[in-house]
Amino acid sequence: MKIVNEFKTFIMRGNVVDLAIAVVIGAAFGAVVAAFVKDIITPLIAAIGGQPDFSQVYFTIHNSKFFVGDFINAIVGFLIIAAVLFFFVVKPLNALQARRQRGEAPPDPTTKDCPYCLSTIPLKATRCAYCTQDLSAPESA
Repeated sequence: MKIVNEFKTFIMRGNVVDLAIAVVIGAAFGAVVAAFVKDIITPLIAAIGGQPDFSQVYFTIHNSKFFVGDFINAIVGFLIIAAVLFFFVVKPLNALQARRQRGEAPPDPTTKDCPYCLSTIPLKATRCAYCTQDLSAPESA
């Protein structure tokens, strides 16, 4: 029974869930986004530049072809995938996490500000590591 609980804890970690979402969403939407970019977005961008097929735009230096159009297609595809992930996965998960954490008390502080130099120091410090002031004596106003 203990191993099942450990497995549940492992699966519910943020890193595992984020990675699983990235793989599934990337695989599922990869072809759709590539087709959308190639068939709709690229012709719109190409219409501005006057090229009927934007993916065929390239330049040549010393018999080497540099396909600028394919690179722009890849960038647009990446931006579309990132937007879909952000608005349909990240934002809803963040809202769900915020809703779950509303009733929880904030964690106890582990640091404090030095009253002399205002640097952040450990709560149990008796001397500031930055300005070396003694913090064990009560402050005089």
